[in-house]
Amino acid sequence: MRASKYLPHLVLGLGAVVMLLPFYWMVLTAIRSPSEIFDISLWPIPKDFSGGENFYQAATSVPMARFMLNGVIVCAGILIVQVLTAVPCAYALAKLRFPGRKILLSVVVAALCVPMQALALPLFVGLAKAQMLNTYFAMMAPFFLSVFAIFLFHQSFRSYPDEIIEAARLDGFSEMEICWRLVLRASLPSLAAFAVFSVVAHWNDLYWPMIVVNRTELAPPPLGMLFFADAETGTNYGALMAGACLITAPMVACFFLARRQFIAGITMAGVK
Repeated sequence: MRASKYLPHLVLGLGAVVMLLPFYWMVLTAIRSPSEIFDISLWPIPKDFSGGENFYQAATSVPMARFMLNGVIVCAGILIVQVLTAVPCAYALAKLRFPGRKILLSVVVAALCVPMQALALPLFVGLAKAQMLNTYFAMMAPFFLSVFAIFLFHQSFRSYPDEIIEAARLDGFSEMEICWRLVLRASLPSLAAFAVFSVVAHWNDLYWPMIVVNRTELAPPPLGMLFFADAETGTNYGALMAGACLITAPMVACFFLARRQFIAGITMAGVK
């Protein structure tokens, strides 16, 4: 009986160790000297602490601050437009009755199965013909409409009481006021959950920026790491891992700050 009680915690603990081990190894490599980089020991205290030198080199060898600023601009721009487009769509699918509503919802679900790689070529050609490559807009435009956001908000909005919406209509509220001032306000955990998903996904995105951007001053963090690797000729792994720590830290902080809302939003999305 006691074993069955603690078995789930043991399994979750082992899973957490497996998930966190790469991050631990990243931090460990970032504070080691070049002679210890390939030491398989997991002992957290290196023989020769080189963390200060590695982090200094990561911050000064390339414009790391510029890479981080680019990441903030791209992620914030994408998130704002995604929310502005997805919330009204989700509200209409969840609370309005019109012909073809179920078909549109099916299309949204089906669109979740379409990978970004399938759309990359036509998007690139269109942006190239419009002479919009090497711009922030080129990095953001393909993600302005998020079918995942529509689906997530739809799952959350449909649990909002119809009686309150009808009362708001009788009081003279427009549909957009009901959507933004009532329904979305009651679904803030879902908004926080999607914000975490969106920011983390586009902060870590390398595939699309590598296609549309080749200027260092526009590079987001993952693409900036490639420039850093070129600058270092791939030999100073300690500095590379220090740069990876600098890039990863904001996402870890973002998750911890919004973890309760994130969990609540995911839970709400699965409840009708």
